[in-house]
Amino acid sequence: MDELFKNKYRIKSTRLKNYDYSSNGTYYVTICTKNRECCLGAVNDRKIKLSTMGKIVEQCWHETIKHFNNVILDEFIVMPNHVHGIIIIRSNRWIF
Repeated sequence: MDELFKNKYRIKSTRLKNYDYSSNGTYYVTICTKNRECCLGAVNDRKIKLSTMGKIVEQCWHETIKHFNNVILDEFIVMPNHVHGIIIIRSNRWIF
């Protein structure tokens, strides 16, 4: 039976139990907007045209390496209602 969260059906997490996601590795990340609202841009002629908010998301992705010296950024794309990216964690040293 599906689990309910706030009286809504949701999919079960695909995260591995007891896995330390801060450990070294390559991670594929997907982040969705609230209610999957298409506020990050629009697709026209098979190309994404980012909104102001979408441009901010793109800028924040690229600035991630300024905040974490143990991260390498790989492929990344902003879609109208979500973001996909590949991030590589190469050590457990963080800078704050």
